[in-house]
Amino acid sequence: MSVVHQLSAGWLLDHLSFINKINYQLHQHHERCCRKKEFTTSVHFESLQMDSVSSSGVCAAFIASDSSTKPENDDGGNYEMFTRKFVFRPELFDVTKPYITPAVHKECQQSNEKEDLMNGVKKEISISIIGKKRKRCVVFNQGELDAMEYHTKIRELILDGSLQLIQEGLKSGFLYPLFEKQDKGSKPITLPLDTCNLSELCEMAKHLPSLNEMEHQTLQLVEEDTSVTEQDLFLRVVENNSSFTKVITLMGQKYLLPPKSSFLLSDISCMQPLLNYRKTFDVIVIDPPWQNKSVKRSNRYSYLSPLQIKQIPIPKLAAPNCLLVTWVTNRQKHLRFIKEELYPSWSVEVVAEWHWVKITNSGEFVFPLDSPHKKPYEGLILGRVQEKTALPLRNADVNVLPIPDHKLIVSVPCTLHSHKPPLAEVLKDYIKPDGEYLELFARNLQPGWTSWGNEVLKFQHVDYFIALESGS
Repeated sequence: MSVVHQLSAGWLLDHLSFINKINYQLHQHHERCCRKKEFTTSVHFESLQMDSVSSSGVCAAFIASDSSTKPENDDGGNYEMFTRKFVFRPELFDVTKPYITPAVHKECQQSNEKEDLMNGVKKEISISIIGKKRKRCVVFNQGELDAMEYHTKIRELILDGSLQLIQEGLKSGFLYPLFEKQDKGSKPITLPLDTCNLSELCEMAKHLPSLNEMEHQTLQLVEEDTSVTEQDLFLRVVENNSSFTKVITLMGQKYLLPPKSSFLLSDISCMQPLLNYRKTFDVIVIDPPWQNKSVKRSNRYSYLSPLQIKQIPIPKLAAPNCLLVTWVTNRQKHLRFIKEELYPSWSVEVVAEWHWVKITNSGEFVFPLDSPHKKPYEGLILGRVQEKTALPLRNADVNVLPIPDHKLIVSVPCTLHSHKPPLAEVLKDYIKPDGEYLELFARNLQPGWTSWGNEVLKFQHVDYFIALESGS
């Protein structure tokens, strides 16, 4: 279970545990050899893979796991079955220190702040510019003032609720105080290098010819080896309906597909295969690439304008009474846009606002709670799709609880950018247990969910996992 503690304030989550409880097991064959105790070391999905190359130069090979039988090879011998298990790299959740310490934050406040920032009126701060003799007067713009006012309203909620959950985590040993000697011994994390740029691959796929007769079909990875073209990939939702993990290879990079998962790798201009999937969803989670100044400056990833986000075909994807959950930054412009424009345009009624609070392994906020810049929390806006006529849930016998407001999700964040915590277990009391679930702008896969995005396989890259020893 990813839920470590549940209180009235919300949940303390173990994101790493959620990933590792997924059955990341690969079936692989070792060829029996006549020589004593000698086996080939090549893994079956690697040794039998067949690549297909299109005119655009993009290579994609789909490799399915093998059955538990011992088939004969061409030389009359046979294979022994081994299972290899993968776990997510634990160091990617090793957040031992705040990103900005409270001491540094306090020093900055003392040097910069000349007046109280939170009394509801426009403030000016005189700050000295390093390397210049003169002082410059900085005036907060309306967006910054709105953010301060919002923070004032939710500050006590964030502080009190988080402390309750953190105290429970410390009592149980899930969170633990760090000693100075432990901190000094920590090593910098070397992240895996993903050389396959998935978003660029989606751009290249736009130039592939369309196969209209295939648009209504899905690609189901079966037990025997399968090789398909990248053209098939971008025209279909890919499904792994088996109970084991399978591997997909794109441009030489391997990605793990968890069991009972499906995905569509495309950008917002190529969503038709998802609409042709002939499914509507009871839960839709959206993590849009919000536009902001830092994203523009860094060029780390593309972003969508409010108009583009508004054009996402939620009404066509949503089942009656669908629960819609949208991740949002702390920028008030985005919050207002969701509540006042986006949800109304999709006939969605806002029912709750939750917050994800990010902490270290010892229970500290990753940023000072009152930092004027980055905050240690993000928002989630929850809403229900409204129908013109009231319709019951698909199964009238299923009772779901009303969604409470102002809940907190407290967890140690993954060090990978924008790797959000799982919501399946915190939503389970408010959704159908056998429903259809969809995540938009996803960067990883989950069993029982359909995922879509132009980086939908990003965090499924095999380098983010550790392979444990195989067993027969």
